[in-house]
Amino acid sequence: MTTPGRHRIAELPIGRRIAQLRARRGLTQQVFADRIGKSHSWVDKVERGIRSLDRISVVHTVAAVLGVTPDVILGPTTSRPEPTTDTTTAAVEHLRAALARYDTPTPDQPSPSVEDLHRLIQYAHSAYQHAHYPQLLRTLPDLLTHTRHAATGDATDTAYLLTRLYRLTAHLLTKLDEPHLAWLAADRAITTANGHPRHTAAAVIALTQALRALHRPALATQAALTAVPLIDPATTDHPTPDDHALAGTLLIEAALAAATGNDPATAHHLTDHADKHAAACHGRHRPEDNDTVPGFGPAAVAIARAHIALILGNPHQAITHHQHATTSHGWPELPAEHRAAHLIDITRAYLDTGNPTTATRAIITADQTAPAETRTRPAAHRVITTLLQTNPTPDLTRLAATIGLAPP
Repeated sequence: MTTPGRHRIAELPIGRRIAQLRARRGLTQQVFADRIGKSHSWVDKVERGIRSLDRISVVHTVAAVLGVTPDVILGPTTSRPEPTTDTTTAAVEHLRAALARYDTPTPDQPSPSVEDLHRLIQYAHSAYQHAHYPQLLRTLPDLLTHTRHAATGDATDTAYLLTRLYRLTAHLLTKLDEPHLAWLAADRAITTANGHPRHTAAAVIALTQALRALHRPALATQAALTAVPLIDPATTDHPTPDDHALAGTLLIEAALAAATGNDPATAHHLTDHADKHAAACHGRHRPEDNDTVPGFGPAAVAIARAHIALILGNPHQAITHHQHATTSHGWPELPAEHRAAHLIDITRAYLDTGNPTTATRAIITADQTAPAETRTRPAAHRVITTLLQTNPTPDLTRLAATIGLAPP
């Protein structure tokens, strides 16, 4: 429940909001400045409204130290528009530059503490699950640098954090049609995992997605299936509740790759195997439980079956699996990015069956579910452009105009 105090803080200017939150945590300006890697003068100017917070990475650092979410710092009325294609391209280039850096930290480069990095990376994963891709693109370059510097000492904890961050970067880059860069980030994740079974298996999920995007289905299938024994509850001595979800997700990725390689028998066999893992962990993996495979369960497998049917040229079967997934109890438990991405995919099935009206409805629902999924991803832009040619409804035309897509 939101308290009156929270309402009053939300109404304050951002500087005074930070000052009150800092005071509530019993931090002096100097201690707070030390924890966020800024000077006392910088903090004083921000709190008095003389200086603004102009970088999202700084907002995240401040929020982590104050123990709140970035939205509490930014306030409910802050405008954060989706980026245009040009700004997305520029942001990807900043991310590319961050991945290309091999510098080591120096004493004059203050970084967040390991505890703060934990919070920041958790916020980043939450942003991904809610498809806040513009926010992620602004945050990841600095966060990668800070986490890599923290991991220079080869501490196990910081190495794991860096593995998580490389994985997240790879997932995002695959969505943005940057598979070569995604492959690099996923490979970094596997290397940084340093043989840890579960961390490696999670990193292979990102690698497999990048390989599929690079049209290397055989390599993708092999990578996923090689990783399954690392965490398969049937072959490990001390399985955890997450192992079923990890194994099932790897099997789904292998099945999707097999379908892409036109091997329907293998695709269906692997999906059936994934279904058994989904049944074993059904109801235990909600989006807030696990940042590796959130919400994994029967609905996730049904979505995969729909995608496989679509890849194999069976749009009617894809729609059947889609309807089963979206009417199941597990559908709301899937992250917003997963649901929106599926709705974008299924528009192709409706178009292939001569139903542009339902296809348009699916893309509009995807935009309502996770706007950045439709407004940032090139795959969504291609679908919307196709729909504009067949069913240019007012809602679709408005969405296209928002994104900057001109009618054909």
